[in-house]
Amino acid sequence: MLDTLAWLHRDTRVWLEVTTLLIPGLNDSEVELERASDWFAEHLGPDVPWHFSAFHPDYLMLDRAATPLATLTRVRGIARAKGLRYVYTGNVRDSEGERTWCPHCGKCVIDRDGYRLHGCFVRGGRCAFCGGEIAGVWADGPA
Repeated sequence: MLDTLAWLHRDTRVWLEVTTLLIPGLNDSEVELERASDWFAEHLGPDVPWHFSAFHPDYLMLDRAATPLATLTRVRGIARAKGLRYVYTGNVRDSEGERTWCPHCGKCVIDRDGYRLHGCFVRGGRCAFCGGEIAGVWADGPA
């Protein structure tokens, strides 16, 4: 899987985003997430979005608790500390972690609340506040 992600990023023109389901006690340790963030930064770079999704017990996996928001926030902090610019939390309500923040001026450029979009402040692939580049594929082409 890691080789495929690296290949997609390096050798294709597809827009790539990665989602990691965090399951308490299985893949949420500090060491594992530090290593994963190092790999992500080295092989995918700072502009590939990474979504950390909360686990909720269901069907055949009822023996684990739901992923706490505190875990998602901690993991998002680890990834951002490694230089990753677009790191999100999912499957929970988290006003900080579900929004897109300009990596240049720090202002909210895509304001989301769950599945609702409240505002997009990106124009031509650039932050409407400072003009800094925002990674993505926009209506007028890639940034």
